[in-house]
Amino acid sequence: MIHVARDGAKLGEFTLEQIREGLSTGQFRPTDLGWQSGMAEWRPLSEFVVATSAPPSAAAPLAVTGAPAAGTGLPWENRQQIGLVKAWLDTVSLLIAKPSEAFTMMRPEGGMMDPLLFGLIGSCAGAVVSILFQTLMQSIPGFGGGSNDLFRALGVSQVAFMVIYAVLSPLLVVMGLFIGSAILHLCLMLVGGANRPFETTFRVVCFTAGSANLFSMIPMCGGFIALVYSIVLECIGLSRAHQTTTGKALMAIFLPLIVCCGVCTVLIIVLGGFGAVLNKH
Repeated sequence: MIHVARDGAKLGEFTLEQIREGLSTGQFRPTDLGWQSGMAEWRPLSEFVVATSAPPSAAAPLAVTGAPAAGTGLPWENRQQIGLVKAWLDTVSLLIAKPSEAFTMMRPEGGMMDPLLFGLIGSCAGAVVSILFQTLMQSIPGFGGGSNDLFRALGVSQVAFMVIYAVLSPLLVVMGLFIGSAILHLCLMLVGGANRPFETTFRVVCFTAGSANLFSMIPMCGGFIALVYSIVLECIGLSRAHQTTTGKALMAIFLPLIVCCGVCTVLIIVLGGFGAVLNKH
C-alpha cells in the first residue's frame, strides 16, 4: 500500500493501480506525494507510475521484500504526511512489538526535536497516569499509609502533590532524557561502542522512553515492567543505531550501576575499617 498526501494532509492508503486510475481521472495530482515502507523520502506520484512502467533496468525499486531499509525513518519522523495520532500509535506499536525493525528504520541523525517530543509525550503520560493511580489507591484501606504520613510531613495534600507533579513532569522528563543520554553515551564510548555521535544515543533514549514508560500506567507492577523493557529497547537500539555488538550495548547500560556498586562497596569497607580502628581506641 502507498500512503498519499497533499499539502501536508494525508489522503489515505492506495494500491498502485488505484493511483494510476486516480491520476487519469483527476482524483490525484502528479504533484501529490506518495510513500511506502522502505522509501527514504516522499516522492511525487508521477514518479511511481514512471518507475513501474520503465524497463526493469531503469525502474527504481519501490517495494521492500525483506527487512526494512535502514534509516528510512520511523512513522513519527514522517508524521507530517501520515498524521500525528496515527504516526504516534504506529511508532509505539513498532517499538513495543518489533523493536529490531523499529530501530533499523530509525534515522540515526536528523535533529533532536522529533525524538524529544516523542519521549516527552510518552514519559509524561506514563508518569501522570501512574501518580493518578497511586493517589486513588490511597483511599483503599491497607494501601499508602506511609505515603499519607509523608504528605502530612511535607505539608501538602495528595491532590496538590499530584498537580505539582503533573506541572513539573515535562521539565523533569527533559532533564532526565538529556542527562541519561549523556551518561549512556559516555559509557558507550568507554566500552568502545559509540560509532555515531551523541545525537544517535539521544534519539535511542527518547524513542525508548516514549514507548517503554507507557507501561508505568499499569498499577502496582507498571514501573518494574517499564524499567525492564527500557533496558531491552536501549540494548537493541544502541546495537542497531551505533552498529555495535549487543555485549557492548549491555555493558554501556549497566556500567553506571556497576560503578555505583563498586563505589558503595569501597565506602563500606573503608568505613568499616575506620570504625574498627576507633573501637580499638
